[in-house]
Amino acid sequence: MREGQAERDAAPLWWQSGVIYQVYPRSFQDSDGDGIGDLQGIRRRLDHLVDLGVDALWISPIYPSPMADFGYDVADYTGIHPLFGTLKDFDRLVADAHGLGLKVILDLVPNHTSDEHPWFREARASRTSPKRDWYIWRDPAPDGGSPNNWLSEFGGSAWAFDPATGQYYYHAFLDRQPDLNWRNPQVAEAIHAVMRFWLDRGVDGFRVDVIWHLMKDVAFRDNPPDEDWREGMNPYRRLKPVHTTDLEEVHGVIAGLRQVMDAYDDRVLIGEIYLPVERLAAYYGASLDGAHLPFNFALLEAEWNARALADLIARYEGSLPEGGWPNWVLGNHDRPRVATRLGPDQARVAAMLLLTLRGTPTLYYGDEIGMTNVPIPPERVQDPWEKNVPGLGLGRDGVRTPMQWDGSPHAGFSDVEPWLPVDEAFPEVNVAQQRAEPHSMLELHRELLRLRRAHAALSIGAYVPVAAGGDLLLYGREHAGESFLIALNLGDVPVLAACGPGLAGRIALSVFCDRMGERVVDEVALRPCEGVVIALDGAPPSFSGLR
Repeated sequence: MREGQAERDAAPLWWQSGVIYQVYPRSFQDSDGDGIGDLQGIRRRLDHLVDLGVDALWISPIYPSPMADFGYDVADYTGIHPLFGTLKDFDRLVADAHGLGLKVILDLVPNHTSDEHPWFREARASRTSPKRDWYIWRDPAPDGGSPNNWLSEFGGSAWAFDPATGQYYYHAFLDRQPDLNWRNPQVAEAIHAVMRFWLDRGVDGFRVDVIWHLMKDVAFRDNPPDEDWREGMNPYRRLKPVHTTDLEEVHGVIAGLRQVMDAYDDRVLIGEIYLPVERLAAYYGASLDGAHLPFNFALLEAEWNARALADLIARYEGSLPEGGWPNWVLGNHDRPRVATRLGPDQARVAAMLLLTLRGTPTLYYGDEIGMTNVPIPPERVQDPWEKNVPGLGLGRDGVRTPMQWDGSPHAGFSDVEPWLPVDEAFPEVNVAQQRAEPHSMLELHRELLRLRRAHAALSIGAYVPVAAGGDLLLYGREHAGESFLIALNLGDVPVLAACGPGLAGRIALSVFCDRMGERVVDEVALRPCEGVVIALDGAPPSFSGLR
């Protein structure tokens, strides 16, 4: 056991036992009547987060930006975009959140800046600029074209030509988002100073954008083709990004970020990483000196059947380094909403899975009421990815639509037409409506979070695989003599799980918010698309079969 691990088990850190809630600020709450959410709006809705039972809010970028990629093109790392408010507004938000027992996590975007950032303006002024090497520049190929075959995530070449200086600069995303050169120690010093600026203002952690992109091949070798790519797929996937992502040197960069965090008490470093679970282990750091939580996005694309999920959980648990803390994500601002992906009934089962697995869960705003992807008319498309690569279903606008608070015009989000359309279902699917319904999706999330808070076995307890077959997934959670069995029916027909004489307990919660207190002995009957949490009299049982 690592030194200090026993102490961590006895007294988990807030980000180990807690639940993170992602706020997309443009779409959470408009307070000033411009159709765009803002910091005052988030402050106004903090009571919802407290009532829901989460522990931290992660706020997507709020920095000054030309909004080419809606804040992920940062023009000033230490300011607030006027659309969202002021630094005073931010300080008030942090103070109010802390007063309510909520932590605040900010997005950090260290891979690239806006082309309007003063650093890049100085860098492109001349080849001899002191900040030239803060970005990645290359001479044209012999034919005058791009230096190599590297592709942008948002379509086309990742190289943009700068006529004034006769060189290309690298951009992993939009050409208005030039990548920083993390091989230059001055870049690291500058970003570390940015982190300290926000940590000194009371921020409790950072979610680091595209952390696996930060280092690129020093020799600028071409990326090899991906033989599995076919026409109609995302064109970025045409090449394997082996020389532009997930380089071994990135772990030294992350260790530097972690050193900044470790100078402050009780902070968390989260890394955005789209990699197989086996590769995530490296991002904890060789001595757990990397990211506290390398985001595990495996559930976003998992095959939705019991065996596949059980295998995924086992592979993830098995790949974690000793002392590494797991985490799980079902939705975010880049991927289809869970209620669209799985349907409204299985979205309830998925919520129970997310909030009862071992590790830190992250909830995406609106998933707690079952919001779905919203169709966006062509004339209202905002996402640059969809504009650059249309017709492939890559657009993200539909998962970033306004939060549905009530049945009033514009769903209570704004007094005017919002920046993106509100779902037509908002009169029925909204917070106010579901708060009054004892069996709603919102009530399910509230009950699940109450259970997690009341029972350490469901937050920091051990994960015990029990059985997986057909549509039935069974697993246990144990801690300090307390045990639970979670039984999930991933199908639309009833299932009877015969667990044998070892099963005895009471149902603590069903996804339908009924059956509470029902006695269970030897077997558990599940309705279509039902999941239950059973408080056991003893340890999780062995499994006899199902019918």
